[in-house]
Amino acid sequence: ASFGAVGSLFSIDSIHLILMPAATLAVLLAIDTLKTCVIVDALTRSRHNSNQELMGQGIGNLSSALLGGLPGAGTMGATLMNLSSGGKTKLSSIFSGISALAAFLLLARFVAWVPLSSLAGILIIVAFRMIDWKSLRLLRQKSTAVDFAVVLAVVVSAVGINLIAASGVGVALAILLFLREQIRTSVVRRKAFGNQVFSKKQRLPEEIAVLESKGNQSVIFELHGSLFFGTTDQLFTELEPHLAQAKYVILDLRKVQSVDFTATHMLEQIEAQIAEHQGCLIFSNLPAAVPSGRNLQSYFDEVGLVQPKRSIKLFASLDDALEWTEDQLLATESALSKEDRVALNLAELSLFSKLNAEALAALRACTVERTYQPGQKIFSQGEQGDELFLVRRGSIKIILPLEGGKTHHLVTISKGDFFGDMAFLDRHVRSADAIASSSTELYVLSRAAFDQTAPQHPGMGRMVFSRMARVLAVRLRQTDIELRALEEA
Repeated sequence: ASFGAVGSLFSIDSIHLILMPAATLAVLLAIDTLKTCVIVDALTRSRHNSNQELMGQGIGNLSSALLGGLPGAGTMGATLMNLSSGGKTKLSSIFSGISALAAFLLLARFVAWVPLSSLAGILIIVAFRMIDWKSLRLLRQKSTAVDFAVVLAVVVSAVGINLIAASGVGVALAILLFLREQIRTSVVRRKAFGNQVFSKKQRLPEEIAVLESKGNQSVIFELHGSLFFGTTDQLFTELEPHLAQAKYVILDLRKVQSVDFTATHMLEQIEAQIAEHQGCLIFSNLPAAVPSGRNLQSYFDEVGLVQPKRSIKLFASLDDALEWTEDQLLATESALSKEDRVALNLAELSLFSKLNAEALAALRACTVERTYQPGQKIFSQGEQGDELFLVRRGSIKIILPLEGGKTHHLVTISKGDFFGDMAFLDRHVRSADAIASSSTELYVLSRAAFDQTAPQHPGMGRMVFSRMARVLAVRLRQTDIELRALEEA
């Protein structure tokens, strides 16, 4: 009969009477504990573990309930009194609890004689010490007046209503302030045009001239933060002036934290406007997993943004996107649309183009021809070598190995250009890896062979080194343009 009576107490109709207060109390105590931990961190220059604190609090409250006790949390008053009394470690809180228990068990009859007015005075002192007077500084400037209004609203709610209402008001206002800051902060981190930022593929002088003149047909936006309903209109406003004139719009999403359906709908509108004049919307560096755990490429597929019929392309890196865009711009020039099938002769290479026939014959005698297949390594970082490599056909990627098996793409050397110049000049070890990215034919000239041949042909060494210096200067100037664009963006 007793079991039946107990079962009737926990009926489905009355269980909400237990769950709602329990959930409310759990949230309130968790907020109180975390708030206290933040204050203690600021005072003691330490760092708490939020998950560990809440798990310990939950285990303690469950144990207390089984023993007939009341739930509790880390309270600001007792914690600050502990610190002001000299407590420095976790043991101080244990001794504080033991002391309180001993006082209750051994001195209860004497404590009962303490006047309530004395206890009230103690509480007033504790409350006075808990006031954060620095918060009044928020009233000095208009930009921080809103933050003080949040503090005031929480205090008024706590005094006028209760702590649960105060916690709700604080969380709600914090959410509104966060949305306000997100909306007011631009999601465009940098903006540049195609004649300011170039890919890492080295181009011939005539190709660079074309890119400098037509590079404004492509625009690059590096985005960051969250793309959601509060920032989509702002992003569209910044993109809109370029949609009518730019043929290629590149959106680099490496630093994007989240994307919602509203943002994908806005991206569809951008793609539609670009497609009207045979343009293309390009995404690069799509995060494999944003902080929420979502895979952006899979999400774009699910919402129908990335489809074969759309004028949208995806690239793993910004450099790949820039290289493809440059190739599209260069393909419009008839003089640059030749297929890269014919290998250059030694005289056709810009480094040796004005040497006389005798000097060219001497150089030809001391160079070696080599062929590499796609993916084949030409040399590795740390290897000894003094050879200069001249590209007759194909392209080579220069890769910098990093810790943890990662790599960084430094540059792509294409037909007519050269690489390995650092070791050729200073005769030190290789500073990076060189890998053929396509079927490649090279001329290989060692520094030792060049030093033996150059004295026999006056002027050859001076001409080669001066042209090499000029090419390196052009590369540095191009780097300066990119750095200036990044700093001014």
